[in-house]
Amino acid sequence: MRKVNGETEAEGVGLDLERELPAGDGDDGPVTAKGAGPSAVAEGTPEAELQKLRAERDSLLDRLARAQAEFENARRRAGKEQQDFRDYATLDVIKSLLPVIDSFERALNTKSEAADFRSGIELIYKQLQDALAKLGVRPVPAVGEPFDPHYHEAVEMVETDEAADHEVMEELQRGYKLKDRLLRPAMVKVAKNPGK
Repeated sequence: MRKVNGETEAEGVGLDLERELPAGDGDDGPVTAKGAGPSAVAEGTPEAELQKLRAERDSLLDRLARAQAEFENARRRAGKEQQDFRDYATLDVIKSLLPVIDSFERALNTKSEAADFRSGIELIYKQLQDALAKLGVRPVPAVGEPFDPHYHEAVEMVETDEAADHEVMEELQRGYKLKDRLLRPAMVKVAKNPGK
C-alpha cells in the first residue's frame, strides 16, 4: 500500500496516471506513477494507446515524406534520361547522314561531264537510301497497289481502262514508314475504272 495525496491505494491499482508523484530525495524531477520518466505510461491504458498511435503516425508520416522525395528524384531522373535519349537519338541519325553530305560536297566540287555527274548523284542517292534503311525507314509501296487511305494520299483520280478500279497508277511523291509508323503518305494518282 502507498499513500498518495492523503489516500491509501494498492500499488498500480486506481492510480491517476496523469498525476505526478512528488520527487524523492536526490531525484532530478517528478516521476510518473511507474517511475520510469515523464513519458512512461502503463500499458493497455488509453494514454499508452494514444502514445503508440502518435508514434505510429509519426513513423508513417516520415516514411511518406521519404517516399515522396524518392518519387520526385525518380521523376527528375526519368525526365533527364528521356531528354538525353532524345538528344542522342538524333545524334545517331545525323552521324549516319554525314557521309551522304560528304559525297554531295565531293560531287559538287568535281568538274566532270553530265553522265559522270548523274552516276555520282545516283550513287549518293543509293547511299542515302541505305542510311535510311539502317535506321528502319522503308518506302511505302505504291504503283500497282490497291489504294489504301492509311498509306496513300490521292491527288488525282484518272479514268482509264489500263488499270483496275482504285489501283495506284503513278507515284508523285514517295511515302515513308519508320518500322510500322507512317512518316508521310505517298502522294498518288489513282485509277478510276468502274468496269473492272
